[in-house]
Amino acid sequence: MTSAAPLLLLDVDGPLNPFGAPPHRRPAGYRTHRMKPDTWVAQHHGVPEHLVKPLRVWLNPAHGAALLSLPFELVWATTWEHDANEWIGWRIGLPRAQNFPVIEFGSQFAHRADGTYVKTHRIVEYAAGRPFAWVDDQHGDIDRAYVAEHHPGPALLHWVDPCKGLTDHDFTILADWAAQLGSDTVKGAEG
Repeated sequence: MTSAAPLLLLDVDGPLNPFGAPPHRRPAGYRTHRMKPDTWVAQHHGVPEHLVKPLRVWLNPAHGAALLSLPFELVWATTWEHDANEWIGWRIGLPRAQNFPVIEFGSQFAHRADGTYVKTHRIVEYAAGRPFAWVDDQHGDIDRAYVAEHHPGPALLHWVDPCKGLTDHDFTILADWAAQLGSDTVKGAEG
């Protein structure tokens, strides 16, 4: 994918890991993984690693191929940050040897007085005017307004139901939006 391709800014929890689904009813096509990344262990200050309960993560191994078939440059936009390459990517079918770019949120990942989601400002900064589709389960109308005002290029803020994760319908929306980038129908931040 060349740098001329639009960015696909991808969250993990919600879009790829439908954590909102009932615990006893994993969505079709997903597999259960138990993970204990270092960043998860570090959040349990003073608790020995062997006593830290692993995260239950549901991932669909077909998502990697579906993501790679889209005309985007994939970038992780998740609190998993670099752990997404190590723990998530290959489990959804992305190439194990390839590390995708990561948006680091660092200290910017804090409550925003303007009401925007904690990732929004950093997303706009990272995109630097390039067209992007941001797939997340947390952004809303305030974020769309912020992006429309502060990002000069086309942007799609696509909400994914955290009870279902990415569906065929979501992939169709992303593919259609990318196909329309050359026309006048894609402007500003859309839902």
